[in-house]
Amino acid sequence: MPHQPAEERIKNFLEVALGYSEEQAVSEAKRCLSCKKKPCIVGCPVLIDIPEFIKLTAEGKFLEAAELLKKTNSLPAICGRVCPQEEQCEKYCLLGKTGQPIAIGRIERFIADYEAAHTNGRPKQEVKKDPSLANYAVAVVGSGPAGLTVAGDLAKMGYSVTIFEALHDIGGVLRYGIPEFRLPRDILDREIEYVKSLGVKIVKNVVVGRTVDIKELLNGGFEAVFVGTGAGAPQMMNIPGENLNGVLSGNEWLTRINLMRANQFPNYATPLKHPRKVAVIGAGNTAMDCARTALRVGAEEVTIVYRRSRTEMPARAEEIENAEEEGVKFKLLTNPIRFIGDENGWLKAMECIQMELGEPDDSGRRRPVPIEGSEFIMEVDTAIIAIGQSPNPLIRTTTEGLEVTRWGGIITDEKTGMTSIPGVFAGGDAVTGAATVITAMGAGKIAAKGIDRYIRAKHGLPLPPDTDEQSEQEPEPAEAVK
Repeated sequence: MPHQPAEERIKNFLEVALGYSEEQAVSEAKRCLSCKKKPCIVGCPVLIDIPEFIKLTAEGKFLEAAELLKKTNSLPAICGRVCPQEEQCEKYCLLGKTGQPIAIGRIERFIADYEAAHTNGRPKQEVKKDPSLANYAVAVVGSGPAGLTVAGDLAKMGYSVTIFEALHDIGGVLRYGIPEFRLPRDILDREIEYVKSLGVKIVKNVVVGRTVDIKELLNGGFEAVFVGTGAGAPQMMNIPGENLNGVLSGNEWLTRINLMRANQFPNYATPLKHPRKVAVIGAGNTAMDCARTALRVGAEEVTIVYRRSRTEMPARAEEIENAEEEGVKFKLLTNPIRFIGDENGWLKAMECIQMELGEPDDSGRRRPVPIEGSEFIMEVDTAIIAIGQSPNPLIRTTTEGLEVTRWGGIITDEKTGMTSIPGVFAGGDAVTGAATVITAMGAGKIAAKGIDRYIRAKHGLPLPPDTDEQSEQEPEPAEAVK
């Protein structure tokens, strides 16, 4: 796929990947083997009929392919850009056994963009709603990928759906957590408009747990509540100097820039200390986003500091390569042990220790072990801690009877998304901790079906047929197929 040259893109927030042409999309789609067992579908949390939409693309039937995509995925332009297809649908593509799997995500992106370009936005296709469900209301807490998915699916069924968003804009992590050079805001807004066109009502600046709580929603006319509040609470390192000016969490850094437009100060009244030397601690996708964003706001030097080796880095290979192309440095097998400030309380340096890899830990990755006597000092004026996020505690601390894990994830029934409270469902990062956009969407689809069955059973309505297409036995990844 064509990209902006690295030397140009580090000076702007425009999208890096430029997308397929029609000829490229058709050529890539024609590589598909049209496997009878469709193993790639099992790798898709929202169960898109991948071979069929690829086939339509190969035939040049782009609008038909878009219509098929949206039967199961309300956000295809987003998924085509930010989902880790290499660990999901493409992982099961048989072509991956001997070479490159079909570029499913890139074709999905092309189809979604083609539809928008040739229909003045999304066409308002006829959605067959059940009129008997219109009087039943569902509240959705949070407008991230899980919330948008459950809202869209329930609206298609015929329910009256209201999304309550705590922030002043819609999209959750899609808006505050992903930079524009990976997910342009006009693309996000376009996808949200499609969900709204289904009849979903959105109410902003409502903090559920403060403005109103879950019990009040259930007693206020809503048959069910879905909690999709994500994992917005940053994990910190708890080392000396962490409270110095210039030490930020990845969440704060990205939110200030992505949502509050700090990179456009003073046009937007959100100040941001423009850094000179930046250390980003962590090596996931959030860390890569922080590092690449720092370059774009004028940092002279940006370094990823990670306590394991490159093999263990959790970020997508594509994002690591993009960061390297743009000039981000990597200091691996290194871990900060304290932050050092000046007399005014501003960060000026970071003391680190070198690591070596020992035996594997619970994650399956080799455990980093400090090397005694290997401490050294790095000069930095900004440190961004991007080592993970946890679910926000507000819902769990204001909802009596809601069962959670020891680390704060909401406990749900895997098949329905129901929590320990009847009528209250949850999904996405609020349940699993920080994961992928498409995983959250898959949880939203499960919860939408669970809510539908719960309301029908509660009011004696006929239950819908089970249309889940996922096979009982998950096929092996392509690299293991004989």
